Amino acid sequence: MQTTFTDVQLRDPDTARSNEILRACVHCGFCTATCPTYQVLGDELDSPRGRIYLIKDMLENERVPDDKTVTHIDRCLSCLACMTTCPSGVHYMHLVDHARTYIEENYQRPWQDRALRWVLARILPYPGRFRMALLGAKIGRPFKGLMPDKRLRAMLDMAPKTIPPVSRNDDPQTFPAEGERRKRVALMTGCAQRALNTDINDATIRLLTRLGCEVVVAEGAGCCGALTHHMGKSEEAHGTAAKNIRAWTREMDEGGLDAVVINTSGCGTTVKDYGHMFRTGPMAEEAARVSAIAMDVSELLATLVKEAETRSGAEATAGIAGTDAAPGRGVFAPPKAEGAGLRVAYHAACSLQHGQKIKTHPKDLLKRAGFEVVEPADAHLCCGSAGTYNLMQPEISAQLKDRKVRTLEAKAPQVIAAGNIGCMMQIGGGTEVPVVHTVELLDWAWGGPVPPALRGRVDGI
Repeated sequence: MQTTFTDVQLRDPDTARSNEILRACVHCGFCTATCPTYQVLGDELDSPRGRIYLIKDMLENERVPDDKTVTHIDRCLSCLACMTTCPSGVHYMHLVDHARTYIEENYQRPWQDRALRWVLARILPYPGRFRMALLGAKIGRPFKGLMPDKRLRAMLDMAPKTIPPVSRNDDPQTFPAEGERRKRVALMTGCAQRALNTDINDATIRLLTRLGCEVVVAEGAGCCGALTHHMGKSEEAHGTAAKNIRAWTREMDEGGLDAVVINTSGCGTTVKDYGHMFRTGPMAEEAARVSAIAMDVSELLATLVKEAETRSGAEATAGIAGTDAAPGRGVFAPPKAEGAGLRVAYHAACSLQHGQKIKTHPKDLLKRAGFEVVEPADAHLCCGSAGTYNLMQPEISAQLKDRKVRTLEAKAPQVIAAGNIGCMMQIGGGTEVPVVHTVELLDWAWGGPVPPALRGRVDGI
């Protein structure tokens, strides 16, 4: 794509980056085939190619964003399926992030929109505030019909029927490895997940310590910044991200870290991009260090499996392996058969399969644990959660949710597994099939308790 940015415009690092991305686009339109909003709405401007044209015109001409441009960019899920299918390597994520920041700085939204975005930015990243809001939503649900705004009604619908108890495992502390310490890792406990589902972090800590990891919950770490980042509120997003960077680099310098482990894939995509977000500032080096060791929990588990198998192979060559007591054996063979054979429909979160390019690790680990793993049709399409998207674009989100639930239920699963809390909440609101995090099933298979969501809901459990 030809661009005409001036030399003065290109002195801005974000504009220079957007120029690189725009010039990589060849207008082929392959992205339209995998864009969820284009599939639902059928409008070229609601496809990545259409949005790229709108963004190019807006940025090149430095014009005040008009309602049309803002509407179509707001409808983007940032699912990044277009990046997976693009043959030219167009980095759409950085482009749309820049566009959102530009809109936030140059467009006056209607007061209702400004108020909603302000409330979401002040509540969702803070677990305590979020819990209070969930309690209020629970009380207000019977009066949903009186709400004038469909987005407010969507918020009430999304609130869980029960609010989980606070988990003290989320407090800053260190969990020692069981047996030989193989790795020292920092666990990102997140923000919304701490209010919506405390079982996920608990299961992650149990599983990792059991497999030889010392797990640190670092003082000062919290929200990754994704929620405000995707609203275009760059200053707020960078502020919360900077706290994480300082917390984790302190642990890296004092006790050493092999990984920053993340069990919410939307957060993982953002943390892995810290190096880009801070590339021109004074924290560039520290941000790059954090991004370099950020890992989804499935990546870390796959690494532990591979390392254990390598050790076992070396010991076998030395003539000391062959029994369950040999290091690297037994640890990665599930110790109990309970739950083995359970039919699991695996939902691939967009931020994991498209944002981080992690596609096989979760499925391979579940199969290794003895579960029967099935995948829905059109597994590349978004479920419609996408951070705050299901709250701000409830009609489009609902259509995507219904489609995803139909394809998952068509596989007749006993349980649905996903690696992102947003997807779990979205899908769980449309099906009676229990929805759990992948790590909860793996923790169960490797000696942990039955996932709470399965108790009494699956035969024999």
